[in-house]
Amino acid sequence: MGRFSLLPREDQYFSYFSQMTSYIHDAANLLVEMLGKDDNDLGSYVQQIKSIEHACDNLTHTVSTSLNKTFITPFDREDIYLLSGALDDVVDLIDEAARAVVMYDVRGMTQHARNFAKVIQGMSVQLHEIVKTLSKPVNITARLVELHRLENEGDDIYHTAIGELFRSGSDPLTVFKWKEIYEKLEATIDRGENVANIIESVIIKHT
Repeated sequence: MGRFSLLPREDQYFSYFSQMTSYIHDAANLLVEMLGKDDNDLGSYVQQIKSIEHACDNLTHTVSTSLNKTFITPFDREDIYLLSGALDDVVDLIDEAARAVVMYDVRGMTQHARNFAKVIQGMSVQLHEIVKTLSKPVNITARLVELHRLENEGDDIYHTAIGELFRSGSDPLTVFKWKEIYEKLEATIDRGENVANIIESVIIKHT
């Protein structure tokens, strides 16, 4: 793919986006570790993820503030808003999923939950690598394709998990708890694909 035109502008936004994807990656790694445990001492993971979520919120605010002061941006202001908001949403949803696990006091992790977390972790890697090269977006098509593949994998996990949940004969409260958790995990994956769609749109506009 081509490159953005070389105009005098403020490029700190690329650093902001890279930091945000680092936050996503850190939160995803914690989620994988958290859901890999079978004990119920998970509060420390929720606290760590919440700390990352706060940091990402602050950075999103910094992006918004900077846009109000920047004369020339590396690409459309609307797209910068959209991308920063979508990246922040991914961290928010990881935080929501982690808090739901503790709030609902689920007993024993399911393999489906762990599979969701692995997909989110995989997406976080791809997002970080894409954003690192966003200022010179060359040969990132394969990573975007992989993000879409991971989203499809997440859909498959969701359908399998929900189907199994309702066939398991579990009590209604357990069904409710896991259904809520699965929906939050699946929403996180969907938002990751939304980031990919925004990036694809930005690249098309500027090549």
